[in-house]
Amino acid sequence: MKKVIVVAGGTGNLGERVIKALLASGAEVRALIRASSNKNKIEKLQKSGVQVIPVNLSYTEEVARACAGATCVVSTLSGLRDVIVDAQKVLLHAAIAAGVPRFIPSDYSIDFTRLEVGENRNLDLRKEFQQYLDQQAGIAATTIFIGAFADMLTGQMPLILFKLKRVLYWGSADQRMDFTTMDDTAAYTAYAALDEATPRYLRIAGDVVSARQLKVIVSNVAKERFHLFRVGGLGMLRLLIKIARKVAPGEQELYPAWQGMQYMHNMLSGKAKLNPLDNNRYPAMRWTTVRDVLTAHQVSSGGK
Repeated sequence: MKKVIVVAGGTGNLGERVIKALLASGAEVRALIRASSNKNKIEKLQKSGVQVIPVNLSYTEEVARACAGATCVVSTLSGLRDVIVDAQKVLLHAAIAAGVPRFIPSDYSIDFTRLEVGENRNLDLRKEFQQYLDQQAGIAATTIFIGAFADMLTGQMPLILFKLKRVLYWGSADQRMDFTTMDDTAAYTAYAALDEATPRYLRIAGDVVSARQLKVIVSNVAKERFHLFRVGGLGMLRLLIKIARKVAPGEQELYPAWQGMQYMHNMLSGKAKLNPLDNNRYPAMRWTTVRDVLTAHQVSSGGK
């Protein structure tokens, strides 16, 4: 009999990938979606064999009915307090009410258990939900830490300045950072969802590189010489985060500029470094390196 996995946030970027990986592993998948979700994405999920269930994540009983008979609930929800804390609490209580034995929260980040409250606004919300989750009986939880999405190195994360031929960093150029692609995160999450005996925390990284190593990799891939660009120390970065938060608060935005700066500080300080890694837990996993990501970007961009 196929295992039934419930995925919340199935029309999102990561959620779609998790569902694809689960289907490839032979699981039966139910996707919990909002009634307002993109119709084309809903049709795509349905055509792939997914049972799509519109739910209101404010009502525990409604969500519990959708979770009945599942062996694991996987959350890939993304948002601020109303989602990461409030909606996930409803999802959690629904899973418990339905007798689902396992729950994977939407963490997929650096190791926020090693951070103090106030060091990262978005991760503070995950810490708050984590503490609530650990107080609940009757369900086993597994958080998957992945560092940062390696896909962001070619755009959203300003570490590699392609036009300027620079690799930007703060602090030490030798501080190693964890990167995992979204596809690898999804594949590993699918394995973990189907695994009946996962620990409370799993830590993975498709690659672990420093700014200095990143400079060598991107230079080799681009066949052009890139240089290191040290903007300043970590203390200066902390100061700039405070200034940015006052000048452009964006408190209701998911990713204001200062939030990205907080994440970069957390990685470059080494405080949230993943250790030990659980990459070998599922032998069938094939990891995508930073070189792989940059090579694919080089090809798709025509070398620009």
